[in-house]
Amino acid sequence: MTRIDEIAPGIYRVSTHVPGIGPTGMSFNQFLIDAEQPLLFHTGHRSMFDAVVEQVGRVVPVERLRWITFGHLESDECGSMNQFLAAAPHAEVAHGALGCMLSVNEMADRPPRALADGEVLDLGGKRVRRLETPHVPHGWDAGVLYEETTNTLLCGDLFTHLGDGPPVTEDDLVAPAEQVEDAMHATCLTPETGPTVRRLAELEPGTLAVMHGSSFVGDAGSALRRLADGYDTRLAAAR
Repeated sequence: MTRIDEIAPGIYRVSTHVPGIGPTGMSFNQFLIDAEQPLLFHTGHRSMFDAVVEQVGRVVPVERLRWITFGHLESDECGSMNQFLAAAPHAEVAHGALGCMLSVNEMADRPPRALADGEVLDLGGKRVRRLETPHVPHGWDAGVLYEETTNTLLCGDLFTHLGDGPPVTEDDLVAPAEQVEDAMHATCLTPETGPTVRRLAELEPGTLAVMHGSSFVGDAGSALRRLADGYDTRLAAAR
């Protein structure tokens, strides 16, 4: 079942819970920013397109989408990119410059907008900033979006956790994320992993829009620092 919930003013989480991944299943989440120029962060898999479009349409007509964005190249992040381009004739894909050069220029049915590190898209009522995070948590082209007006960090695969929890929680996400890391080993551990996450913590976001699991409201800066400490511990243990 796919559902949509508002997790911050004008920011909506579209979530599909998929059973059979681990003991409690995993959610796959997209985030719609409702503004003069609506933006979708993550598209979902190709197989999820119809369900995601239906939920997006409850907030804005899909043909009004102006921007299609994602953290990195992976099927759950951008698998239905071209389907959305077909459904939204004025939409552009916006991705990091490196990712466009490596992949998106060849994969997207329309030329993408290459974003520099720190570049801001003014959506009209909302402003999103692209922040490059290469290899964090994975993918050379990895990055996140920071929505400045609501202090929301759309943090992609960071804090991935299992289960079918509420749309937003104030509960700790670090311990569940570490349990998933123990089982799945999805994070690329390098000397830059911890420092990259700490740079995100300096934003002191109030909301974390998490791709797999519940979003978080609270002291997100502290949560990011604790996550970074855990990555440093893992890297040290691997040496």
